[in-house]
Amino acid sequence: MKHLISFFLFCCTLISPIANAEQAHYISDNLFTYLLKGPGNQYRIVGSVNAGSPVTVLETNKNYSHITDDRGRSGWVESKFLSTDVALKERLPVLEAELTTVKAQLAEALTSNNAQNSELNKTLVQRNSQINQFETRNNQLQNELTIAQDEVRTLRAKIDTQKDDLLMRWFTYGGLVAGAGLLFGLLLPHITPRRRKRTNGWA
Repeated sequence: MKHLISFFLFCCTLISPIANAEQAHYISDNLFTYLLKGPGNQYRIVGSVNAGSPVTVLETNKNYSHITDDRGRSGWVESKFLSTDVALKERLPVLEAELTTVKAQLAEALTSNNAQNSELNKTLVQRNSQINQFETRNNQLQNELTIAQDEVRTLRAKIDTQKDDLLMRWFTYGGLVAGAGLLFGLLLPHITPRRRKRTNGWA
């Protein structure tokens, strides 16, 4: 059982450097670190690695990692100076490209929005003009209606007056006819000659 556990730990030790080598590492931003000959400060300095430089981790030994930098140099650095986050100088071009894209999209959206606002303003002006025309026409129709109503009232008043005049004329004519008939009735006996009575009594 102990042999099996020892074999398992040995396999994990072999796999760990491979896993670290597969994941990209970078020297932490805002600093540079010395590249050492071995895993400790007692080893001599063979160079330095700038902040943000991509490196490949070959193996780790306690607090130190064996790396190869982007210039092909090999050495040891303190593991605390390594980061799996993409370096700022690597991210900056991507961020600038994204910023440019966003700015272009924003400008396009603003242009489209301005065009839509301009079209809406034109439509609004047309609608207001049509409303003003309708209101003007409505006022004209109201005035014409008022004039027509006044004319109708005037004509009705004239008709009523004419009816009254006609009625008075008919009464006058009727009175004249009745008076003439009465007068004729009174004068008729005096105008008609009387028959003489016969003396012999024969009719």
